[in-house]
Amino acid sequence: MSIIISFMLLVCLISCTTARDSSREALQVTIGIGNGNLSKGCNDKHHNLPFKLNCKLPTTPLANEVLKFADQRLALVHPIIQKFKSLITSDPLGITQTWVGSDICSYKGFYCDNPPDNKSAITVASIDFNGFQLSAPSLDGFLDQLPDIALFHANSNNFSGSLSPNIAKLRYLYELDISNNRFSGPFPDAVLNMPGLTFLDIRFNFFTGSVPSQIFTQNLDALFINNNEFMIHLPDNIVNTHIFYLTLANNKFNGPLPRTIFKAFSSLAEVLLLNDQLTGCIPYEIGLLKEAVVFDAGNNQLTGHLPFSLACMENLEQLNFAGNLLFGAVPEVVCELGKLMNLSLSENYFIHVGPMCRILIERGVLDVRNNCIPDLPFQRSVEECANFFAHPRFCPRMWSYNYIPCYHFPSSSSIPEMAPSPSS
Repeated sequence: MSIIISFMLLVCLISCTTARDSSREALQVTIGIGNGNLSKGCNDKHHNLPFKLNCKLPTTPLANEVLKFADQRLALVHPIIQKFKSLITSDPLGITQTWVGSDICSYKGFYCDNPPDNKSAITVASIDFNGFQLSAPSLDGFLDQLPDIALFHANSNNFSGSLSPNIAKLRYLYELDISNNRFSGPFPDAVLNMPGLTFLDIRFNFFTGSVPSQIFTQNLDALFINNNEFMIHLPDNIVNTHIFYLTLANNKFNGPLPRTIFKAFSSLAEVLLLNDQLTGCIPYEIGLLKEAVVFDAGNNQLTGHLPFSLACMENLEQLNFAGNLLFGAVPEVVCELGKLMNLSLSENYFIHVGPMCRILIERGVLDVRNNCIPDLPFQRSVEECANFFAHPRFCPRMWSYNYIPCYHFPSSSSIPEMAPSPSS
């Protein structure tokens, strides 16, 4: 009898356990923890369980999260910045990792300030991407869509394309630096319609074609367009300019140095014309650059004598005419310039230097190597010099090369009518 009772209890126990396990499996499938799928039940909003699931909160931001901005102007540019971010193909320094959230003023490279039309507002006022090494196919839809931008500096990146004509609508932009990138196409004419622009730097790019003469009469303090592929004669119809720093080097500027350009640029502090294709003689009007500290026209095809009027450039510290076709004597009055630190006349065909110039040679200030000066070392061979002088070169108005306007006419209004621009 006891054996029968024990057997019945065992059968009952097995049946209850099986039923309980089946119910547990069913519950697991309903909740979502069965079959190895832990997240299904937590994300299923349509379950009918009589209890609340204890699911972890998501760790990623919700797609429909509402961003709160410090100013409506920041809210307007946020999608513009994010779209530009999506176009960036390379960011080796991880700059764009900071371009997240509503605090645009904390984005690396972005700077906020009060716009001129509303001192209580906050807006993106300047951008400094210098040296960020970012790559993007274009700035279109970004730079031209920042309505309050005043400064845009983006040198040493890998931006390409051309500049949108819409940048002319940026009423506050006064500094534009896109140097050392991969921009191409013609000169960005849109800048001609930006009267507030005072600083333009587009050097070390791949711009081609001509440079509009109007750019030289803009309200610019600095114009840097060197190291592109521009090809044009320097304009000879410039009457006035505000430019203090002008670099046209390493392009394909050709033709003579126009005499009018020196009077127009009389306030220039720095002039870089090296490695172009300039020809002809140097007009005496170069002496009108009384504020110039640096004048560099090395590695061109300028010829003739050095004009004595260079003595009027009393602020000169660096003067470079190396690598041209200049000849004659080096003027002593040039070597007497009090602030001169570097005078490079190497790779020409000068035949004589006076005692003052020889003092500068001893001091390491004057370089006249590879000329035709008989008693100095490191000169051209006799045959090379003889071959050069076998083909005479003449400059018109030779009287002007001994003319020193500042000695006789202290004020510019007394300077006589300019001589025609010499040619070879």
